[in-house]
Order: sequence, then C-alpha cells, then structure tokens
Amino acid sequence: MNINMKMQKNSVTAWFKSGEPWVWLNAAAVALSIIAVLGLLLVLAINGFSHFWLKDIQQANYFVEGMHSPVAVAGEVVEKVDVSSAQLISAGFVLDEKVDFYERQLIKQGNRDISGADFGWYLTTGFSNTTYPENLMVLERREWGNFYGFIKSIKQEGDAIENSSEASVLWEDFHLRLKRAMKIHDEIVAIEKHAIGKINHGMERLRLRQRKLELNNMEGQEKSLAMADIQADKKILDQQYAALEDDLSDLYRAIARDSIIAETASGKTVEIAMADIVRASLPNAMTFFDKLLAYFSKLWEFLSDDPREANTEGGIFPAIFGTVMMVLLMSVMVTPLGVVAAVYLREYATQGPVTRTIRIAVNNLAGVPSIVYGVFGLGFFIYFIGQGVDQVFFPEALPAPTFGTPGLLWASLTLALLTVPVVIVATEEGLARIPKAVREGSLALGATKAETLWRIVLPMASPAMMTGLILAVARAAGEVAPLMLVGVVKLAPSLPLDANYPYLHLDQKFMHLGFHIYDVGFQSPNVEAARPLVYATALLLVIVIALLNFSAVAMRNHLREKYKSLEH
Repeated sequence: MNINMKMQKNSVTAWFKSGEPWVWLNAAAVALSIIAVLGLLLVLAINGFSHFWLKDIQQANYFVEGMHSPVAVAGEVVEKVDVSSAQLISAGFVLDEKVDFYERQLIKQGNRDISGADFGWYLTTGFSNTTYPENLMVLERREWGNFYGFIKSIKQEGDAIENSSEASVLWEDFHLRLKRAMKIHDEIVAIEKHAIGKINHGMERLRLRQRKLELNNMEGQEKSLAMADIQADKKILDQQYAALEDDLSDLYRAIARDSIIAETASGKTVEIAMADIVRASLPNAMTFFDKLLAYFSKLWEFLSDDPREANTEGGIFPAIFGTVMMVLLMSVMVTPLGVVAAVYLREYATQGPVTRTIRIAVNNLAGVPSIVYGVFGLGFFIYFIGQGVDQVFFPEALPAPTFGTPGLLWASLTLALLTVPVVIVATEEGLARIPKAVREGSLALGATKAETLWRIVLPMASPAMMTGLILAVARAAGEVAPLMLVGVVKLAPSLPLDANYPYLHLDQKFMHLGFHIYDVGFQSPNVEAARPLVYATALLLVIVIALLNFSAVAMRNHLREKYKSLEH
C-alpha cells in the first residue's frame, strides 16, 4: 500500500515537473478569455441590434382592481419580468396574496406628446381582448418619438380630401405623400446645411478680412481697394443667399401642404404634419422579408444619419466620423514622437542612471489616470498654446477664440501624450531585438550611423512600431474622460471635415462614440428609449476599434514578412 502511494506521489510530481499542468492552465485561461469576449459581444449585439427589428404591435384593454374603468393600450412589448406580489401590494395594487409572483410587461406605447411617457409597466393579468390589428400603424417622428394609432384621413392645405373607404388605398395615398414630404425635407437639409452653410462660412471669412484691415491700420487707396473687393464679394454672397432663401420659402410651403388625422387606441384624435414623420409602417401586416428590409433600412439610418431627439433617435454618423478622425490624427502625431524618443534612448543616449530614470518615468506615465492628461491638455494646450496662437495668428477673430478653445487638434494631441509611453516602450523593445551584427555590418560597408539607422535599423524595427501604434489606438479610441475637457461635445452642428476652406477644421469640436455612450446612457431624459442605443453604440465602438487595429496588424505583418530575411 505504501509502495502504491509512493508511486502515485512520484507520478504526480513528475507530471507537475513536466509542465503539462501549466499548459492546461494557460489553455483554460485563454478559453475563458475568448468566452468572455464573445459573451460580451453577443450581449451587446442582442440587446443593441434587436432594437431595429419591427415588433408586432398589440392592442388590448387594461384593467386591475382599483382602476375606475379599463383603458385601451397599444404598443410593443419590450420586456417581461416577474415581480413578487408583496412588492406590488405595497405599491398599492389589489392582488391575491396567495400568488407569489406576477408578470409585468414593459410596453413601448409611444405618443409622448399625448400621454406624457413613451413607456409604461403593466400587469399581464390586467390585459384582456388582446389583438394585433393589421391597420395599427407606427410613425417615427422627428420630435416626440413614435406614434401608435390608426390613420383616419388625409388633409391637403388644411382641408380634408376625399379618401377611399378602403384602408389599403388610404395607406397607399399616405405613403406617396410621405415620400414627397421626405424628398422635400432632404432638399431643405441640403440647402440649409450645405449651400447656406457655405455662404455663412464665406461671410465669416469676409468679416475677418475686414477686421484684419482695421487692425493693420491700413490707409489710403490700398485700404479702399481691399474694402471694395470685400464689399463686392459680400454682395455676391448676399445675392446667393437671397436666392436660396426664396427656394427655402417655396420648399417650406410645399412640405407643409399635407397632414394626416390619426387616432390613438384610446380614441383621441390628433393631426400630424407629414413633415414631422420620418418613417411609417404597419408591423402587424408586414411579412418577414418586409421586416427584414425595414430592419436594414433602420440600421443604415443608425450608421449614416445625424442624431435627433436628444441623441435617442436617428443615427450616430458624426460620432463615428469624429472617433475615426481623432484616432487617425492621434496616430500621425504619436508615432513620430514615440519613435524619435525611443531611438534616442536606445541608439544615442548614454546608458546610465539618467537614461534608466527616464525609462522609469516613461513607464510610470503609462499608469497616470487619463483625466490628468485631460486637465493638462486643457491648461497647457488650450489656455496657454491655443490662446497664444490666437494672439499671433488670429487677432481679428478675438475675443472669440479660434484655437484657444477645446477642439479636434487639442484632443488628438492630448491622446497622443496619453499613448506615447506605449509607443516608446514597444519601439525600444523592437530596436533591442535587432542583432548588433546587422549594425556593425552596415557600418563596415561604409554607411554612416544615421544611414544605418534610417535604412536598416528603423525598417527592421517597424513591426514593433506598429505594435506600439496598435496598443495606442486600442487605448485612445475608448478614452472619454480627457476628451470631455479638450474637445468632445454632445452634438456637433457639422463635421470637422467638409468642403469649406481649409477643409479640415482642427479647431472645431467633434462627437465621439465613447462620449455618446456616456451621454445617452447617463444623461438622457428618456432612459428606456436610450438603453438599446447604448448597447448598439458600444458594439459599434468595439467594431471601429477592431477595424483600426486589424488595419495596423495587416501593415505590421506585411512589414514583418518584408524584413524577416534581414533578421537571420
């Protein structure tokens, strides 16, 4: 017996010494990490992108003990939960205490301008006569959220028009008029946002030119000629603006022509202008393929449109654009800075106490809280450098700041400082891995140290530089705290890149996916409506970061294969 126990103990010891348990432990850790990541993505996808699917709309009468009379409720079921009867009774419900749990439904009932709330909690036992009428419509509006109800008639220029008694004919006529209104709305947006925006930009540049002439104290004929040019240009812009204003007046009159009379499930009648409607649908009458087309239409709107309704409706394209633009600018800034610092520390600096102290400081900078960088960026970049730049280069715009205010440039610079330690460390490690014989061989062939560094060492270390850039992008793209101080806003009126000179507006504030998640999730007045968008935006942020990283990884692998032969 003792011999068997001894043999088992020896076998277990030998097994541990072989290292196989650590292999299994590492494999288990990797498997758990993959499961956690996939689980996170699955939760985000289910809770986020399911929001764009058109659900069937139920109509029912609702009555529980204590109510004076039943009420008609129409809407889509968002969530079902079980609540203890004791909790409901304490809230004032008259229920059977013998039943342990009751099911409650969260109904998205819309009609916020009528009922005061988009969502409501209802006990499932209180519903009766539940139906799914095929003519129950959902209207997505530019304001006040969704409307749930029935279309009764169409009005043109304030007068009811003769409509067919058939619901399908009425609905078809309504859709034709809605398409017309949406087309006119697109024309209005194009004029207001692009054409008039370009004129306003030109007028502002003329104002600054005139102000600059006044500050320069120009006199005589030179000033008169310059002012004449400014007035001539201003006159042309005024004429263009007047023409656009006439076009806008005609379009606003045209879009205000049609409206509909709709009725809620409770029987209340309201008039809704066609110009206020974004999308109309009859979910209960739609086939699976109809809903699939509507799903992709709403998903495309989410990816390509501007937000509306306090960011709880519409799209998030400005936030996507701002995130990508900021990360690209940050990458352009951080890579040269980090590489130059790493080259100096590894190739030129004397390896002594001072250099070791600098390396320790760089490593410690990687652990500084990001909000500290935000405060530094606000104080140094904006209040010191930005205001100095305004004084020297943009005095005509003062007291309104140009670069002395948070913007895209300062946000990118702040995140470049935040991530530069990562690039320095990764680049130094890449430089350290290059064999000394490669440098000596280059020098022996007559190359200078600078030529060796530029033509041999840096190309071979480029995969390590890309690794540092990948880590920098991964950290910077998700940062929110410093951006709240140095450039990001809840809603930006225009993109930082447009057709107006100088095309890339580094002084302009921008939207960011991370801040958008924070704003929608914690600052929204309509929490239930915003919750699915938080999941969808979070998943989209992960996808954007992954795409940026995959692009950098592909470049790194290409460089690694290109210079692999030089390492041997």
